[in-house]
Amino acid sequence: MKNNEVLRSVRYIFDLNDSKMITIFGLGGLEVTRAQVSDWLKKEDDPNFKSCNDPQLALFLNGLIVHRRGKQDGPQPPPEKHLTNNSIFKKLRIAQDLQGEGLLEIMALARFHISQHEISAFFRKPEHKNFRLCKDQVLRNFLRGMQIKYRPDAPDLED
Repeated sequence: MKNNEVLRSVRYIFDLNDSKMITIFGLGGLEVTRAQVSDWLKKEDDPNFKSCNDPQLALFLNGLIVHRRGKQDGPQPPPEKHLTNNSIFKKLRIAQDLQGEGLLEIMALARFHISQHEISAFFRKPEHKNFRLCKDQVLRNFLRGMQIKYRPDAPDLED
């Protein structure tokens, strides 16, 4: 999935305004302006659209973890230079403090059925024999399930 899509989805799921988005970026260690956030949230066909790169999205997701779960002792982890769907999925899972059953419940809300073993394969180290790449469809359905869970009265947005 594209970083800007993930950013727009998370903003919508948690009903975050520009100020809250700026705060979350700050919690992750990146100072941003309202104009930057606005440009990242625009659709790709908008002339003011700007692409959100991997380190920027990583810092936002790290800030989301701090926002939702509190700051850990010690230094902040450095942002990843390259994000994959697996790492995005993992950061969202951590931010929501979700374990096996919670993940399955969210996927079921999106009518996407997957086993616990398949889900756990997404969170393994890439060199592990049971590691599995998280495809866009899985991440989109997870985000859709989160939307249904956290914004049940909102209209369903199709990507």
